[in-house]
Order: sequence, then structure tokens, then C-alpha cells
Amino acid sequence: MSHLSSFSAQPFSLADYGWDEACEHAFTPHRRAGLIPSRIVRAERGLCEAVADAGTVRAEIPGAADQGDPLSAPCTGDWAALRPATHGRGPVVHAVMARRTALVRATASRTSHGHVLAANVDTVVVTVSLAAPLKHGRTERMLALAWESGARPVLVLTKADRCADAQSAAAELAEVAPGTDVLVTSAVTGQGLDTLTAVLDGTVVLLGPSGAGKSTLGNQLLGEDRLATGAVREADGKGRHTTAWRELLPLPGGGVLLDTPGLRAIGLHDAQDGLEQTFADIERHAQDCRFTDCAHGREPGCAVMAAIEAGEIPQRRLDSYQRLLRENAYAASRTDARLRTGREAVRKGIAQNLRATYRFRERQS
Repeated sequence: MSHLSSFSAQPFSLADYGWDEACEHAFTPHRRAGLIPSRIVRAERGLCEAVADAGTVRAEIPGAADQGDPLSAPCTGDWAALRPATHGRGPVVHAVMARRTALVRATASRTSHGHVLAANVDTVVVTVSLAAPLKHGRTERMLALAWESGARPVLVLTKADRCADAQSAAAELAEVAPGTDVLVTSAVTGQGLDTLTAVLDGTVVLLGPSGAGKSTLGNQLLGEDRLATGAVREADGKGRHTTAWRELLPLPGGGVLLDTPGLRAIGLHDAQDGLEQTFADIERHAQDCRFTDCAHGREPGCAVMAAIEAGEIPQRRLDSYQRLLRENAYAASRTDARLRTGREAVRKGIAQNLRATYRFRERQS
């Protein structure tokens, strides 16, 4: 029986999901080994759904339940080498190719591990609802996550039809997102959707809290109602998680869309570069501080405090930056402690084995 019998036909090729010459070159040794190129479009515990030129297939992720670090587990967006189905066993993910970019947050359990939301992303659409009170701290967190991934962030303001002054809100958020395109959209009126479509590139991930309108926006981009949407509570603008997992869907004009579940908590994981990009305005002023280790408090010659006093930077923004830096530093310290513990365990194991070997030799002599 041909291994192709395990695949279900689908109307798109692997190129529609982003496969290009760079991927083909990197895959050369896997192809020589008889493996099949694919992209993971949905990942679950121990299993995934992958797409290949022959169609879609359910594949096993070997050892997934024993993964020590969630960062190493295959996830939506990964390019994978599949071993074809054999007698008595279905297709298996043999290897995951190196990721170009990765959207990583701290695990929900707040351990020292990171959790990959999506891999090989080109554009991160950070969604903010204009129908709810603006929370700049949350937006700054999501932007830091987006910048750190290596992809290009775009800040998209949704539900403009429910905002009395959308342009003022956009101007306010532009100060929170230096270096990032800020677009005002409405799925009801169609405002800004053409502009958004024009700036999207490659694999696009929608990021934001429940109720931000991600799935509704995604349906507009897809041109059909493929993503489930839900009602939002009027009291606080929050919605239910209508997206239960991450899934890749080709866009009609090219590229791929990935809708993520709404994030209640957005913990940072090793996001120093992303924070510096998000708070580029503060970093720019910090270069003019008298002391290189200036804490931007009461130090003489602090250019950041001078900018705050001049009204160029809000005090809230500096407070947010310093709070996120502390959180990120704490997460990094926990990661370092975990790595030190792991190395110590390896050393102890080696020492125990050596002692056992010496005792055995002594008994034999």
C-alpha cells in the first residue's frame, strides 16, 4: 500500500503555506533520506495535523509527552520532515527544521520554561479593541512579544465603528508603539481592511486578548466565516475563547493566517530585545544619560527624566518599561537557575557512575 493513502486531499500546495527555495535547500538531506516536507497546521499533545503536497495528514509526535522543555516541542507553523506511514504505524514527525522566527511567551504555570505560540511567522498583528478601555500596559507586553519573535509587528485597532473618536485613539496608541504601523479597522464598515491586506506579508499571526475581534478580523481577511466568533460582555469588553487551538489557513491573496486563542496572561520570556524595541523612545533618550548605568530615577544628568519633565515621555510609560524589565530579568534568572540545576544533576550522575565503576573494579581485583 502506498504511503500516500494516509493523506487527505486538499486544494492547496505546500507553496501556498509558504514553502520556498530556502526551505527546499534546507530540506535537501531529509529528502535524500526519503522524508516528506510538510508544515504543521495544528498541534496537539502527541499528535499534529500537517500539510504536504500530497494533502493533509495526522502524524505522531514521538516522545511528545516526555518533552522536558516546551520550546522544543513541535508547534503550529513549524516546517517538519515526516517519515511516511509503514506497516502498522502512521506517519511520524521525524525532525523539525530550524525556526526563522518564533512567538514565545512564558508558560501559563509561570515556570522557567517558554511556550511557543507560533513558528516561522512574518507578521504579527497585535489587535486592540476600540470598543473597550485602552490598556497600554497590555499592548506594550504584546508588542514586546511580537518584536522579540523576529517578525514585524502591526498594531491593528478593531471595532472603530464603536469608538467616538478612533483617530484620537490611534494617535494615543501610536505613542505606545514607536516604529510600528498603526491601522484603524472595522469589520462592520470595512474601514482600513484594504490597507491592512496590503501591509500583511507571509505567515500572519493574530495576537490579542479575548474580545479584541481577532477571529472576526480573520474572517474578513479570509473572505469567509472560517473562524468561530463569540459575543463580548458589555460590562468589561471581554469575550470568551472562541479559538481553542492555533491553526494555519491560506489567505486568498497569498500568505497564511494563524488565529490564536485569546491570551488572558502574557508573560515575557527572554524578551530583552523586544522590550528595547517596544520602548525605543526611552532607549533613545537613555543614550544621552550622564551615566551608562543610569536607573532613570534621581541620578543627575538623566536624559529620560528630563524628557518626562518636558512632557515628551509619560511617566506611566517609564514605569511600565521598568516593571517589564524586572519581570523579564526574574524570568531569566529562573531559567539560569534551572539550567544550573540540570548541569549539576548531570555532574552528579557522572560522579555516581564513576564511583560505581571503581567499586566494581575493586571487587574484581
